[in-house]
Amino acid sequence: MTQQLRPDRAGPSAVDRFFRITSRGSTVARELRGGLTTFVAMAYIVMLNPLILGSSRDATGAQLSPEQLTTATAATAGVMTIAMGLVGNAPLALAAGLGVNAVVAFTIAPAMTWAQAFGLVVLEGVVIVVLAVSGVREKVINAIPAPLKTALTVGIGLYIALIGLVSAGFVTRKPDAAGTTVPVQMGQGPEGHLVGAPIAVFCLSLLLVLVLLARKVPGAMLIGIAVSTVVAIVVHSAFGVPPEQWGTIVPELPDRVVGSPDFSTFGQVDLFGGFAAAGGITATVFLFTLVLSGFFDAMGTITSVSTEAGLVRGGRVEGMGRILAVDGVAAAAGGLTGASPNTVFLESATGVAEGARTGLASVVTGLLFCATLLFTPLAAVVPAQAAAPALVVVGALMMAQVRHVPWDDPEHVVPAFLTIAVIPFTYMITNGIGAGLIAYAVIKVARGKAREIGWLVGVLAVVFAAYFGIEAVEALVE
Repeated sequence: MTQQLRPDRAGPSAVDRFFRITSRGSTVARELRGGLTTFVAMAYIVMLNPLILGSSRDATGAQLSPEQLTTATAATAGVMTIAMGLVGNAPLALAAGLGVNAVVAFTIAPAMTWAQAFGLVVLEGVVIVVLAVSGVREKVINAIPAPLKTALTVGIGLYIALIGLVSAGFVTRKPDAAGTTVPVQMGQGPEGHLVGAPIAVFCLSLLLVLVLLARKVPGAMLIGIAVSTVVAIVVHSAFGVPPEQWGTIVPELPDRVVGSPDFSTFGQVDLFGGFAAAGGITATVFLFTLVLSGFFDAMGTITSVSTEAGLVRGGRVEGMGRILAVDGVAAAAGGLTGASPNTVFLESATGVAEGARTGLASVVTGLLFCATLLFTPLAAVVPAQAAAPALVVVGALMMAQVRHVPWDDPEHVVPAFLTIAVIPFTYMITNGIGAGLIAYAVIKVARGKAREIGWLVGVLAVVFAAYFGIEAVEALVE
Protein backbone atom coordinates (compact mmCIF):
# COMPACT_ATOMS: atom_id res chain seq x y z
CA MET A 1 0.00 0.00 0.00
CA THR A 2 1.14 3.45 -0.76
CA GLN A 3 1.26 5.58 2.32
CA GLN A 4 -0.38 8.92 1.99
CA LEU A 5 2.06 11.57 3.06
CA ARG A 6 0.77 14.09 5.58
CA PRO A 7 1.91 17.63 5.29
CA ASP A 8 4.14 18.84 8.11
CA ARG A 9 2.46 20.88 10.76
CA ALA A 10 2.75 24.55 10.16
CA GLY A 11 5.29 26.32 12.35
CA PRO A 12 4.58 29.30 14.55
CA SER A 13 2.98 32.25 12.82
CA ALA A 14 4.79 35.52 12.27
CA VAL A 15 2.82 37.08 15.13
CA ASP A 16 3.77 34.20 17.42
CA ARG A 17 7.45 34.53 16.54
CA PHE A 18 7.51 38.31 16.88
CA PHE A 19 5.89 38.37 20.31
CA ARG A 20 7.35 34.99 21.40
CA ILE A 21 3.90 33.86 22.46
CA THR A 22 4.50 30.11 22.51
CA SER A 23 7.92 30.36 24.12
CA ARG A 24 6.40 32.30 26.98
CA GLY A 25 3.74 29.67 27.51
CA SER A 26 0.81 31.68 26.19
CA THR A 27 -1.61 31.62 23.28
CA VAL A 28 -3.05 34.25 20.98
CA ALA A 29 -6.46 33.78 22.62
CA ARG A 30 -5.01 34.43 26.08
CA GLU A 31 -3.21 37.53 24.86
CA LEU A 32 -6.36 38.90 23.26
CA ARG A 33 -8.39 38.17 26.38
CA GLY A 34 -5.69 39.64 28.63
CA GLY A 35 -5.46 42.83 26.56
CA LEU A 36 -9.22 43.28 26.64
CA THR A 37 -9.34 42.65 30.39
CA THR A 38 -6.62 45.22 31.05
CA PHE A 39 -8.46 47.78 28.95
CA VAL A 40 -11.74 47.18 30.76
CA ALA A 41 -9.99 47.40 34.13
CA MET A 42 -8.34 50.75 33.36
CA ALA A 43 -10.79 52.35 30.93
CA TYR A 44 -11.97 54.51 33.82
CA ILE A 45 -8.85 56.67 33.36
CA VAL A 46 -10.41 58.10 30.19
CA MET A 47 -13.06 59.65 32.43
CA LEU A 48 -11.11 60.12 35.65
CA ASN A 49 -8.07 61.97 34.28
CA PRO A 50 -10.21 64.69 32.64
CA LEU A 51 -12.13 64.98 35.91
CA ILE A 52 -8.91 65.63 37.87
CA LEU A 53 -7.17 67.95 35.40
CA GLY A 54 -10.40 69.69 34.49
CA SER A 55 -11.07 70.58 38.14
CA SER A 56 -8.15 73.00 38.29
CA ARG A 57 -7.22 76.33 36.74
CA ASP A 58 -3.79 77.62 35.86
CA ALA A 59 -2.26 80.90 37.02
CA THR A 60 -4.25 82.81 34.38
CA GLY A 61 -7.55 81.21 35.35
CA ALA A 62 -7.68 79.02 32.23
CA GLN A 63 -9.44 75.66 32.49
CA LEU A 64 -9.14 72.71 30.10
CA SER A 65 -12.32 71.25 28.62
CA PRO A 66 -13.48 67.62 29.05
CA GLU A 67 -13.29 67.10 25.28
CA GLN A 68 -9.66 68.22 25.16
CA LEU A 69 -8.63 66.09 28.12
CA THR A 70 -10.55 62.98 27.08
CA THR A 71 -8.92 63.05 23.64
CA ALA A 72 -5.45 63.61 25.09
CA THR A 73 -5.91 60.86 27.68
CA ALA A 74 -7.18 58.21 25.27
CA ALA A 75 -4.79 59.02 22.41
CA THR A 76 -1.65 59.05 24.55
CA ALA A 77 -2.61 55.86 26.37
CA GLY A 78 -3.38 54.13 23.09
CA VAL A 79 -0.21 55.07 21.22
CA MET A 80 2.18 54.49 24.12
CA THR A 81 0.60 51.16 25.11
CA ILE A 82 0.98 49.94 21.52
CA ALA A 83 4.61 51.12 21.62
CA MET A 84 5.15 49.12 24.80
CA GLY A 85 3.80 46.03 23.09
CA LEU A 86 5.91 46.42 19.95
CA VAL A 87 9.14 47.68 21.56
CA GLY A 88 9.07 46.26 25.07
CA ASN A 89 7.10 43.07 24.26
CA ALA A 90 5.55 43.14 27.71
CA PRO A 91 1.90 42.99 28.86
CA LEU A 92 2.15 46.47 30.37
CA ALA A 93 -0.40 49.18 29.58
CA LEU A 94 0.29 52.89 30.05
CA ALA A 95 -1.95 55.85 30.76
CA ALA A 96 -2.00 59.13 32.67
CA GLY A 97 -0.60 58.34 36.11
CA LEU A 98 -2.94 58.77 39.05
CA GLY A 99 -1.42 60.83 41.81
CA VAL A 100 1.08 62.57 39.60
CA ASN A 101 -1.77 64.03 37.53
CA ALA A 102 -3.10 65.58 40.73
CA VAL A 103 0.34 67.13 41.31
CA VAL A 104 0.20 68.65 37.84
CA ALA A 105 -3.36 69.87 38.31
CA PHE A 106 -3.35 71.24 41.84
CA THR A 107 0.31 72.05 42.57
CA ILE A 108 2.10 72.94 39.33
CA ALA A 109 -0.57 74.45 37.04
CA PRO A 110 -1.80 77.06 39.59
CA ALA A 111 1.76 78.47 39.68
CA MET A 112 2.06 78.89 35.89
CA THR A 113 0.17 78.36 32.63
CA TRP A 114 -1.00 74.95 31.42
CA ALA A 115 1.52 75.12 28.58
CA GLN A 116 4.33 75.73 31.05
CA ALA A 117 3.12 72.97 33.37
CA PHE A 118 3.05 70.48 30.49
CA GLY A 119 6.50 71.76 29.50
CA LEU A 120 7.82 70.54 32.87
CA VAL A 121 6.14 67.20 32.18
CA VAL A 122 8.02 66.93 28.88
CA LEU A 123 11.30 67.74 30.64
CA GLU A 124 10.52 65.03 33.20
CA GLY A 125 10.11 62.51 30.41
CA VAL A 126 13.37 63.60 28.78
CA VAL A 127 15.27 63.13 32.05
CA ILE A 128 13.77 59.67 32.56
CA VAL A 129 14.58 58.65 28.99
CA VAL A 130 18.21 59.76 29.44
CA LEU A 131 18.43 57.75 32.66
CA ALA A 132 16.92 54.72 30.91
CA VAL A 133 19.05 54.90 27.75
CA SER A 134 22.24 55.43 29.76
CA GLY A 135 21.46 52.34 31.81
CA VAL A 136 21.39 54.26 35.10
CA ARG A 137 17.73 53.51 35.74
CA GLU A 138 18.18 49.77 35.21
CA LYS A 139 21.28 49.77 37.43
CA VAL A 140 19.29 51.42 40.20
CA ILE A 141 16.56 48.80 39.90
CA ASN A 142 19.07 45.94 39.95
CA ALA A 143 20.87 47.45 42.97
CA ILE A 144 17.79 47.26 45.19
CA PRO A 145 17.93 44.13 47.42
CA ALA A 146 15.72 41.23 46.31
CA PRO A 147 13.67 41.14 49.57
CA LEU A 148 12.71 44.79 49.07
CA LYS A 149 11.65 44.06 45.48
CA THR A 150 9.47 41.24 46.79
CA ALA A 151 8.05 43.52 49.47
CA LEU A 152 7.37 46.05 46.73
CA THR A 153 5.21 43.53 44.88
CA VAL A 154 3.29 42.73 48.05
CA GLY A 155 2.83 46.40 48.92
CA ILE A 156 1.53 47.15 45.45
CA GLY A 157 -0.85 44.21 45.80
CA LEU A 158 -2.30 45.79 48.93
CA TYR A 159 -2.37 49.13 47.14
CA ILE A 160 -4.29 47.66 44.21
CA ALA A 161 -6.79 46.02 46.53
CA LEU A 162 -7.27 49.25 48.49
CA ILE A 163 -7.80 51.22 45.28
CA GLY A 164 -10.49 48.73 44.30
CA LEU A 165 -12.21 48.86 47.69
CA VAL A 166 -12.11 52.66 47.83
CA SER A 167 -13.24 53.21 44.23
CA ALA A 168 -16.20 50.88 44.84
CA GLY A 169 -17.17 52.69 48.04
CA PHE A 170 -16.62 49.60 50.20
CA VAL A 171 -13.96 51.54 52.12
CA THR A 172 -14.45 55.27 52.72
CA ARG A 173 -12.84 58.08 54.65
CA LYS A 174 -14.21 58.44 58.16
CA PRO A 175 -16.28 61.63 58.36
CA ASP A 176 -14.64 64.33 60.45
CA ALA A 177 -16.44 64.56 63.75
CA ALA A 178 -15.70 65.15 67.41
CA GLY A 179 -13.93 62.17 68.90
CA THR A 180 -13.24 60.54 65.53
CA THR A 181 -9.87 58.80 65.51
CA VAL A 182 -10.36 56.20 62.75
CA PRO A 183 -9.20 57.51 59.33
CA VAL A 184 -11.13 54.98 57.21
CA GLN A 185 -14.18 52.82 57.65
CA MET A 186 -16.31 50.25 55.87
CA GLY A 187 -19.19 51.58 53.84
CA GLN A 188 -20.87 54.97 53.90
CA GLY A 189 -22.14 57.30 56.59
CA PRO A 190 -21.10 57.81 60.22
CA GLU A 191 -22.07 54.27 61.19
CA GLY A 192 -19.98 52.67 58.48
CA HIS A 193 -22.69 50.39 57.09
CA LEU A 194 -22.80 48.80 53.63
CA VAL A 195 -25.85 50.40 52.09
CA GLY A 196 -27.06 51.13 48.59
CA ALA A 197 -27.36 49.33 45.28
CA PRO A 198 -23.81 50.18 44.06
CA ILE A 199 -22.24 48.43 47.06
CA ALA A 200 -24.50 45.43 46.46
CA VAL A 201 -23.32 45.28 42.84
CA PHE A 202 -19.70 45.38 43.99
CA CYS A 203 -20.19 42.58 46.53
CA LEU A 204 -22.04 40.38 44.03
CA SER A 205 -19.40 41.10 41.39
CA LEU A 206 -16.58 40.16 43.78
CA LEU A 207 -18.31 36.92 44.75
CA LEU A 208 -18.95 36.10 41.10
CA VAL A 209 -15.28 36.58 40.20
CA LEU A 210 -14.21 34.44 43.16
CA VAL A 211 -16.57 31.64 42.14
CA LEU A 212 -15.39 31.75 38.52
CA LEU A 213 -11.75 31.68 39.60
CA ALA A 214 -12.41 28.81 41.99
CA ARG A 215 -14.02 26.90 39.12
CA LYS A 216 -11.02 27.83 36.90
CA VAL A 217 -13.26 29.39 34.27
CA PRO A 218 -11.20 31.07 31.50
CA GLY A 219 -11.72 34.81 31.41
CA ALA A 220 -13.14 34.84 34.94
CA MET A 221 -12.41 38.52 35.60
CA LEU A 222 -13.59 39.70 32.21
CA ILE A 223 -16.81 37.71 32.55
CA GLY A 224 -17.32 39.10 36.04
CA ILE A 225 -16.83 42.68 34.87
CA ALA A 226 -19.16 42.24 31.87
CA VAL A 227 -21.95 40.56 33.84
CA SER A 228 -21.68 43.06 36.68
CA THR A 229 -21.84 45.98 34.25
CA VAL A 230 -25.07 44.65 32.76
CA VAL A 231 -26.48 44.15 36.26
CA ALA A 232 -25.43 47.68 37.25
CA ILE A 233 -27.14 49.18 34.18
CA VAL A 234 -30.35 47.29 34.94
CA VAL A 235 -30.27 48.17 38.65
CA HIS A 236 -29.59 51.84 37.96
CA SER A 237 -32.43 52.05 35.45
CA ALA A 238 -34.95 49.98 37.43
CA PHE A 239 -34.42 51.50 40.88
CA GLY A 240 -33.41 55.04 39.96
CA VAL A 241 -30.18 55.02 41.92
CA PRO A 242 -28.84 58.57 42.45
CA PRO A 243 -25.86 59.08 40.10
CA GLU A 244 -23.59 60.32 42.90
CA GLN A 245 -23.78 56.91 44.59
CA TRP A 246 -21.96 55.29 41.66
CA GLY A 247 -19.06 57.74 41.69
CA THR A 248 -17.19 58.85 38.57
CA ILE A 249 -18.86 56.52 36.08
CA VAL A 250 -22.63 56.01 36.10
CA PRO A 251 -23.82 52.72 34.52
CA GLU A 252 -26.28 53.95 31.97
CA LEU A 253 -26.49 53.66 28.22
CA PRO A 254 -25.13 56.83 26.59
CA ASP A 255 -27.31 59.16 24.55
CA ARG A 256 -24.87 58.91 21.68
CA VAL A 257 -22.23 56.41 20.70
CA VAL A 258 -19.84 58.46 18.58
CA GLY A 259 -18.05 61.62 19.77
CA SER A 260 -15.63 63.93 17.95
CA PRO A 261 -12.06 64.07 19.36
CA ASP A 262 -10.52 67.45 20.21
CA PHE A 263 -6.75 67.62 19.57
CA SER A 264 -6.33 71.31 20.45
CA THR A 265 -4.00 70.68 23.44
CA PHE A 266 -1.53 68.69 21.34
CA GLY A 267 1.84 70.44 21.06
CA GLN A 268 0.82 73.34 23.29
CA VAL A 269 3.89 73.30 25.56
CA ASP A 270 6.34 75.89 26.90
CA LEU A 271 9.43 73.95 27.97
CA PHE A 272 11.21 76.52 30.13
CA GLY A 273 8.60 79.20 30.78
CA GLY A 274 7.66 77.63 34.10
CA PHE A 275 11.05 78.51 35.60
CA ALA A 276 10.36 82.19 34.99
CA ALA A 277 6.71 82.03 36.01
CA ALA A 278 7.09 80.12 39.29
CA GLY A 279 10.73 80.88 40.08
CA GLY A 280 13.80 78.75 39.46
CA ILE A 281 13.84 76.95 42.82
CA THR A 282 10.11 76.22 42.88
CA ALA A 283 10.07 74.97 39.30
CA THR A 284 13.13 72.79 39.99
CA VAL A 285 11.38 71.26 43.00
CA PHE A 286 8.34 70.61 40.82
CA LEU A 287 10.52 68.91 38.21
CA PHE A 288 12.37 66.89 40.86
CA THR A 289 9.05 65.66 42.30
CA LEU A 290 7.80 64.63 38.85
CA VAL A 291 11.03 62.77 38.02
CA LEU A 292 11.20 60.98 41.36
CA SER A 293 7.56 59.88 41.20
CA GLY A 294 7.82 58.77 37.58
CA PHE A 295 11.12 56.98 38.19
CA PHE A 296 10.09 54.84 41.13
CA ASP A 297 6.33 54.43 40.64
CA ALA A 298 6.95 52.83 37.26
CA MET A 299 9.81 50.75 38.63
CA GLY A 300 7.59 49.24 41.28
CA THR A 301 4.73 48.54 38.90
CA ILE A 302 6.95 47.06 36.17
CA THR A 303 8.75 44.81 38.64
CA SER A 304 5.63 43.50 40.34
CA VAL A 305 3.54 42.94 37.20
CA SER A 306 6.49 41.36 35.37
CA THR A 307 7.01 39.00 38.31
CA GLU A 308 3.39 37.90 38.08
CA ALA A 309 3.82 37.39 34.33
CA GLY A 310 6.91 35.22 34.82
CA LEU A 311 9.17 37.65 32.95
CA VAL A 312 11.84 37.85 35.66
CA ARG A 313 15.02 35.92 34.93
CA GLY A 314 17.79 35.79 37.51
CA GLY A 315 16.19 38.59 39.48
CA ARG A 316 15.96 40.86 36.43
CA VAL A 317 13.00 41.77 34.24
CA GLU A 318 13.36 40.56 30.66
CA GLY A 319 13.80 43.50 28.29
CA MET A 320 13.86 46.02 31.13
CA GLY A 321 15.95 48.55 29.18
CA ARG A 322 13.40 48.78 26.36
CA ILE A 323 10.49 48.85 28.81
CA LEU A 324 12.01 51.72 30.77
CA ALA A 325 12.76 53.66 27.59
CA VAL A 326 9.13 53.43 26.44
CA ASP A 327 7.95 54.45 29.90
CA GLY A 328 10.14 57.55 29.77
CA VAL A 329 8.92 58.49 26.30
CA ALA A 330 5.35 58.04 27.58
CA ALA A 331 5.95 60.58 30.33
CA ALA A 332 7.14 63.14 27.78
CA ALA A 333 4.28 62.26 25.42
CA GLY A 334 1.79 63.02 28.18
CA GLY A 335 3.18 66.55 28.30
CA LEU A 336 3.12 66.99 24.53
CA THR A 337 -0.55 66.00 24.32
CA GLY A 338 -1.77 67.64 27.53
CA ALA A 339 -2.67 64.41 29.32
CA SER A 340 -0.10 64.66 32.20
CA PRO A 341 2.71 62.08 32.59
CA ASN A 342 1.86 58.61 31.29
CA THR A 343 3.27 55.57 33.04
CA VAL A 344 2.73 51.82 33.42
CA PHE A 345 -0.58 51.07 35.14
CA LEU A 346 -1.11 48.68 38.03
CA GLU A 347 -4.23 47.41 36.29
CA SER A 348 -1.96 45.64 33.80
CA ALA A 349 -1.93 42.91 36.43
CA THR A 350 -5.57 42.08 35.62
CA GLY A 351 -4.59 41.12 32.07
CA VAL A 352 -1.64 39.10 33.38
CA ALA A 353 -4.03 37.27 35.68
CA GLU A 354 -6.02 36.35 32.55
CA GLY A 355 -2.93 34.80 30.96
CA ALA A 356 -1.27 37.72 29.13
CA ARG A 357 2.49 37.23 28.84
CA THR A 358 3.58 39.23 25.79
CA GLY A 359 3.31 42.58 24.07
CA LEU A 360 0.40 41.39 21.94
CA ALA A 361 -1.87 42.01 24.92
CA SER A 362 -0.57 45.59 25.12
CA VAL A 363 -1.21 46.13 21.41
CA VAL A 364 -4.82 45.01 21.93
CA THR A 365 -5.23 47.32 24.93
CA GLY A 366 -3.70 50.22 23.01
CA LEU A 367 -5.95 49.73 20.00
CA LEU A 368 -9.00 49.73 22.27
CA PHE A 369 -7.84 53.01 23.83
CA CYS A 370 -7.47 54.47 20.34
CA ALA A 371 -10.98 53.27 19.53
CA THR A 372 -12.35 55.31 22.43
CA LEU A 373 -11.36 58.45 20.53
CA LEU A 374 -14.42 57.89 18.36
CA PHE A 375 -16.53 56.09 20.95
CA THR A 376 -15.77 58.18 24.01
CA PRO A 377 -19.36 57.97 25.35
CA LEU A 378 -19.00 54.19 25.75
CA ALA A 379 -16.09 54.68 28.16
CA ALA A 380 -18.65 55.77 30.75
CA VAL A 381 -20.56 52.48 30.79
CA VAL A 382 -18.45 50.35 33.19
CA PRO A 383 -18.82 51.62 36.78
CA ALA A 384 -16.11 51.24 39.41
CA GLN A 385 -18.30 48.79 41.29
CA ALA A 386 -18.10 46.36 38.37
CA ALA A 387 -14.38 46.74 37.65
CA ALA A 388 -13.05 47.08 41.21
CA PRO A 389 -13.47 43.39 42.16
CA ALA A 390 -10.79 42.52 39.61
CA LEU A 391 -8.38 44.83 41.42
CA VAL A 392 -9.18 43.27 44.79
CA VAL A 393 -8.59 39.75 43.47
CA VAL A 394 -5.37 40.75 41.73
CA GLY A 395 -4.17 42.32 44.97
CA ALA A 396 -4.85 39.05 46.76
CA LEU A 397 -2.90 37.10 44.15
CA MET A 398 0.07 39.45 44.42
CA MET A 399 0.05 39.08 48.20
CA ALA A 400 1.16 35.48 47.69
CA GLN A 401 4.69 36.79 47.02
CA VAL A 402 4.99 37.65 50.72
CA ARG A 403 6.18 34.09 51.37
CA HIS A 404 9.49 34.97 49.67
CA VAL A 405 10.37 37.72 52.16
CA PRO A 406 13.00 36.45 54.67
CA TRP A 407 11.03 37.33 57.79
CA ASP A 408 13.69 35.76 60.02
CA ASP A 409 16.38 38.17 58.76
CA PRO A 410 16.58 41.24 61.05
CA GLU A 411 18.22 43.27 58.29
CA HIS A 412 15.23 42.87 55.99
CA VAL A 413 12.14 42.39 58.13
CA VAL A 414 11.59 46.07 59.07
CA PRO A 415 12.54 47.52 55.63
CA ALA A 416 10.25 44.97 53.97
CA PHE A 417 7.42 45.72 56.38
CA LEU A 418 7.75 49.48 55.87
CA THR A 419 7.74 49.03 52.10
CA ILE A 420 4.61 46.89 52.27
CA ALA A 421 2.76 49.12 54.73
CA VAL A 422 3.67 52.62 53.60
CA ILE A 423 2.58 52.10 49.97
CA PRO A 424 -1.14 51.56 50.69
CA PHE A 425 -1.21 53.75 53.81
CA THR A 426 0.13 56.79 51.91
CA TYR A 427 -1.42 55.89 48.54
CA MET A 428 1.94 56.25 46.79
CA ILE A 429 4.44 53.63 45.64
CA THR A 430 7.38 56.03 45.81
CA ASN A 431 6.90 56.60 49.54
CA GLY A 432 7.05 52.89 50.27
CA ILE A 433 10.24 52.40 48.28
CA GLY A 434 11.85 55.36 50.02
CA ALA A 435 10.89 54.23 53.52
CA GLY A 436 12.20 50.72 52.87
CA LEU A 437 15.51 51.86 51.41
CA ILE A 438 16.20 54.33 54.21
CA ALA A 439 15.44 51.70 56.88
CA TYR A 440 17.64 49.16 55.07
CA ALA A 441 20.60 51.55 54.90
CA VAL A 442 20.25 52.63 58.53
CA ILE A 443 20.08 49.02 59.79
CA LYS A 444 23.13 48.02 57.74
CA VAL A 445 25.14 50.93 59.16
CA ALA A 446 23.96 50.17 62.69
CA ARG A 447 25.16 46.56 62.31
CA GLY A 448 28.57 47.66 61.01
CA LYS A 449 27.88 46.50 57.46
CA ALA A 450 27.89 49.84 55.65
CA ARG A 451 29.99 48.40 52.81
CA GLU A 452 27.21 45.94 51.96
CA ILE A 453 24.77 48.74 51.20
CA GLY A 454 26.28 49.59 47.82
CA TRP A 455 26.87 53.13 46.68
CA LEU A 456 23.71 53.31 44.57
CA VAL A 457 21.42 52.27 47.42
CA GLY A 458 23.28 54.67 49.72
CA VAL A 459 22.74 57.55 47.32
CA LEU A 460 19.08 56.62 46.93
CA ALA A 461 18.60 56.58 50.70
CA VAL A 462 20.00 60.12 50.91
CA VAL A 463 17.87 61.27 47.96
CA PHE A 464 14.73 59.87 49.55
CA ALA A 465 15.58 61.48 52.87
CA ALA A 466 15.75 64.79 51.01
CA TYR A 467 12.52 63.91 49.20
CA PHE A 468 10.63 63.31 52.44
CA GLY A 469 11.94 66.61 53.81
CA ILE A 470 11.63 68.50 50.54
CA GLU A 471 9.83 71.47 52.10
CA ALA A 472 12.54 71.90 54.72
CA VAL A 473 15.22 71.61 52.02
CA GLU A 474 13.44 74.18 49.87
CA ALA A 475 13.15 76.59 52.81
CA LEU A 476 16.83 76.10 53.65
CA VAL A 477 17.91 76.83 50.06
CA GLU A 478 15.76 79.94 49.90
